[in-house]
Amino acid sequence: MTLRLNRRHFLAGSAGLLALHPFSLRAAANQAHLRLMETTDLHVHVFPYDYYADKEVDTVGLSRTASIVKSIRAEATNTLMLDNGDFLQGNPMGDYIAYERGMKEGDMHPVIQAMNTLGYDASTLGNHEFNYGLDFLMKSLAGADFPVVSANVVKKVGAKPSDDDTLVKPYVLLDRMLTDGAGEAHPIKIGIIGFVPPQIMAWDRRHLEGKVQARDILEAARAWVTQMKEAGADIVIALSHSGIGAAKEEDMMENASVPLAAVEGIDAIMTGHSHLVFPSGSYADYPGVDVSAGTIHGKPATMGGFWGSHLGLIDLMLERDAGGWRIASHSAEARAISQRNEDRSVMPLVESDAEVLASVQQDHDETLAYVRRAVGKTDANLHSYFALVADDPSVQVVSNAQRWYIAQMLKGTEHEGLPILSAAAPFKAGGRGGPEYYTDVPKGDVAIKNVADLYLYPNTARAVRVTGAQVKDWLERSAGMFNQITPGEANQPLLNPEFPSYNFDVIDGVSYQIDLSQPSKFGPKGTVANSEASRIVNLEFEGQPLDPNAEFIIATNNYRASGGGAFPGAKGDTIVFEGPDTNRDVIVRYIVEKGTISPRADGNWRFAPMEGTSVVFETGPKAADYVDEVTGVAMEQVGDTENGFAQFRITL
Repeated sequence: MTLRLNRRHFLAGSAGLLALHPFSLRAAANQAHLRLMETTDLHVHVFPYDYYADKEVDTVGLSRTASIVKSIRAEATNTLMLDNGDFLQGNPMGDYIAYERGMKEGDMHPVIQAMNTLGYDASTLGNHEFNYGLDFLMKSLAGADFPVVSANVVKKVGAKPSDDDTLVKPYVLLDRMLTDGAGEAHPIKIGIIGFVPPQIMAWDRRHLEGKVQARDILEAARAWVTQMKEAGADIVIALSHSGIGAAKEEDMMENASVPLAAVEGIDAIMTGHSHLVFPSGSYADYPGVDVSAGTIHGKPATMGGFWGSHLGLIDLMLERDAGGWRIASHSAEARAISQRNEDRSVMPLVESDAEVLASVQQDHDETLAYVRRAVGKTDANLHSYFALVADDPSVQVVSNAQRWYIAQMLKGTEHEGLPILSAAAPFKAGGRGGPEYYTDVPKGDVAIKNVADLYLYPNTARAVRVTGAQVKDWLERSAGMFNQITPGEANQPLLNPEFPSYNFDVIDGVSYQIDLSQPSKFGPKGTVANSEASRIVNLEFEGQPLDPNAEFIIATNNYRASGGGAFPGAKGDTIVFEGPDTNRDVIVRYIVEKGTISPRADGNWRFAPMEGTSVVFETGPKAADYVDEVTGVAMEQVGDTENGFAQFRITL
């Protein structure tokens, strides 16, 4: 008989091998220890497998996280297993199900199957749940053995949030029995409510416009939490697929978890979306956040990394009196599935759970066959190790494909004949993903797995019509990737760690230099920081200074064109073409059409010279194999960092 892990099993057989949590040990007759477990941003990573590199890895996978769940259930008298969203999309298995196999009525999505096997109690939706459309989403959710809640995605807007007809239930009240310190069982009503960034309406406009609307997270929370308490919720847990950001409340915040924690009636908050860990030093200086206590506005909080890298944990000591249950004390942590050693090696801390693996083995095998399918050849190495410091072939091939596609799509339209530029960014460029998180496609056959490696997200093709002035500001926004550099000083850090690589757009079809001595015109979120600053210099089109009044088409994706990243000229009001095809499909078609591609970087951008000045940046250790291929940049390796990156110096 197969053992099924779920909320009804506390793995009593393992309990003798593991020490109980202190809260369980000291709970009195009127007290009960409740342990809350969170996964977030799984992005279909069930297997510990990198489908892009086609190899096993030790840093990801719900199957690994599942092993921690077993030990947690053995350490605590009472547990809940929760997910914070972004589970349906994010790796080739997700794309295989969406684009190749499909979801018919009654089909089971593999990540849902794995979550059922592990015995989740509830989940919320993340922004990437909407990437494949509402029909796909609802057919996928139909297989869940657990409730999925989201309070701010609305099919029909009411006079107030609590009158809304939401896409899924806004919240759920879980009726559970808690075992107290004396071994007696008592009922408790646990409220679970979920939230997603309202920016989904821009990011997935084509799927959502005219079908749903998104409310402000805080507006929805205040209305629904009040209703939950009136309905008898003893405690309320917020599943916030929204990052830990500013403490000051603003309308329609993307990262609203700090002010959300302050909402009256919320007792604990589980966060995500940012692909970071809480509690951790990453949030040491954030207002309203106490890393040492693991709290936001005094309430226990956690964020369990991404792709199954961590299990977020909140421990609650609950006390029972005549009025019901209340939280007497709490703690929070995040447990990792692996650790990186000083020699860059990764050591797994747990093994995969065999039952979780078995539940999706067939889908895993089918995904491998899908990603290994060849579509053409490349006669150049395609990698992103230097994509943030020099014109890059991995970005070049995306730009080439986008321009090729949009040129065809605009034939016979009023926009035909306008110059077509292309904006593309390196999606895999280290950063939070770690020193192995880079595109690396060697010369030879190009398979679907390689295309997914070149273009990480299932975005769809878009074209916007902009002026030359907007082209320049678009590039100024991208140039926020870099710190301001002092002329004449050596070894200055080049890259701004707060700036994600997916917002570093290179625009192909124009040539330009970036003057690092200037401050950035735009801040990391796209707001104007230095209105008079001008990092983009020598901006030319066809060998002549760019006319600020001239008009251009920029080939891009739905995320950028609809306002993602807050780029000038890309706020949703300049779109002139919305393609039915994903950018990945465009790249595949381009490669098939060409047979063999030669995506040499054309050197259309570089840093402006700065005499006697050098900068340093981090990249993957494999960059050393390709440094000689980079032209137009004086560069040398100068060492390694503690977190496994290679460090290079550029002489400006």
